[in-house]
Amino acid sequence: MPLLFPPAPAPALRSVLTALGSPTAVREAPTPALRAAQQPATPELPLPVHVLDRITPEGVSATRLAGWRFLIRCGDHAVAAAETMLTPDGWAFSHFFEGPYVTSTERALRQAETVTQPYQPRLLSMPSLYMLTLWLHGNTSGDGATGHPAPADLLVPLAPAPPGIAAHRPHRVADLLPVLTHRVRTARLMSSPA
Repeated sequence: MPLLFPPAPAPALRSVLTALGSPTAVREAPTPALRAAQQPATPELPLPVHVLDRITPEGVSATRLAGWRFLIRCGDHAVAAAETMLTPDGWAFSHFFEGPYVTSTERALRQAETVTQPYQPRLLSMPSLYMLTLWLHGNTSGDGATGHPAPADLLVPLAPAPPGIAAHRPHRVADLLPVLTHRVRTARLMSSPA
């Protein structure tokens, strides 16, 4: 298997397990599929969630770690996801959610397992474009919490992707970031007063 998942911080995993064990947390979550699950729910496939706040004219920008996401599996597929965040007291459960990004993430991970080169999977959020991608990082020995997209890394836009960008089609960072840089500039020009 070419995907080498970075180990999630133990307190992040413990906080998700505690939330899954809490009838109140599950019952109050906006996740009908998780509430209705008849099989045990288990957190799997920990993914660090990085945010790319801005794209520089050169197309390269540092990312920041925003949290860890776990797909919540019941039976043979993911029914929800659990998000954790870093607080002054350490890693803590944030919330459960479901929706298109859960199934899209699962699909993108299955697709990525077919590539021959090993990658470390991460999620990369680009809020300025309302875009979430599976980031296949070539440095498989990293801890998952640091780093920035390298030119040879792959980005797989998750569905729903912004108009004009095909979901589930892998792009090298060197090829996709210039397109995204242009989109961000165009959006800024269109929103600025004349």
